[in-house]
Amino acid sequence: MDLKSSLTPLEVAELLKITKNTVYELIKRGELPSYKIGKKIRIDMHDVEDYINNQKSNLKSSINRNTNTTPPNNKVENTIYTLSNNISLNNQSNSEIIISGQDILLDILARYIEEILPDYTVLRSYKGSYNGLYDLYNNKVSIASCHLWDGDRDEYNTDYVKRLVPGTPCVLINLAYRLQGFYVEKGNPLNIKSFEDLTNKNIKFINREKGSGVRVLLDEKLRLLNIDPNSINGYYDEENSHLAVASTVGRGDANVGLGNKKASMQVETIDFIPLQTERYDLIIKKSDLNNPIYQNIISILSSEKFKNELQGIGGYDLKDLGKIISTT
Repeated sequence: MDLKSSLTPLEVAELLKITKNTVYELIKRGELPSYKIGKKIRIDMHDVEDYINNQKSNLKSSINRNTNTTPPNNKVENTIYTLSNNISLNNQSNSEIIISGQDILLDILARYIEEILPDYTVLRSYKGSYNGLYDLYNNKVSIASCHLWDGDRDEYNTDYVKRLVPGTPCVLINLAYRLQGFYVEKGNPLNIKSFEDLTNKNIKFINREKGSGVRVLLDEKLRLLNIDPNSINGYYDEENSHLAVASTVGRGDANVGLGNKKASMQVETIDFIPLQTERYDLIIKKSDLNNPIYQNIISILSSEKFKNELQGIGGYDLKDLGKIISTT
């Protein structure tokens, strides 16, 4: 290829074997120079080559630093130290880990990974459970989070993983248990307590988007109760997060929404009516477990430091944090 030629972000992504989003992140951080032709972003080939050469230099420096570092005394931290050294020595720097899901616990996990493995870029995909599993199957994310309820079995996640990630053995590792329930106006003036109450035409509902765990929970409950979704005022009005639903109820644009307790704690003008405890898991492909990066993540999940931070923010049951719940 002519070194003077310009590339699109997609062409750079294909050349470096990374995602297009990572290319944009490199541009944003100033690590990869770019320019615009009209509204289109372009990158010169020689800048891509310079970037590759810089990463080789950084990796060599990282190896030298790790070779001279004294490991910590704490057993869990020592495990993480050893794994992070193996990763730095055996993998290219600036590799990416993409975690799918919307809960703040995943943002905290991403921070822990970046602190321990500074050569790795942790990206977040804020999609619902159904779409997260689809992306895991199509290798668009590294880890998916999931809270999908099967009404017939009264069970979370396992059967959905089997169906949405077919032919791919996976491991389900628990992150937390969360309370799901109704967000209602302060004092619950309309006395909303059950899914049957949603059929009252005087009640305005705000829904979640298709593919989210909350939407699946609602639709499963309606199916089992033989309730027509069209009988619910607002069924087709959607928001894309727990907090957005809670906020909609809080400002009076809806009377009720469905979501987790944690989000309700952030909106002062609503009450929370608990309905069901859900299991919130991380889904990792079984073939990835031999990779030190995933061993490292499991070590983080099992560490007291990580658990203590999650306990500090409240709103979660962490009794099985880091426990392998099932395999598919």
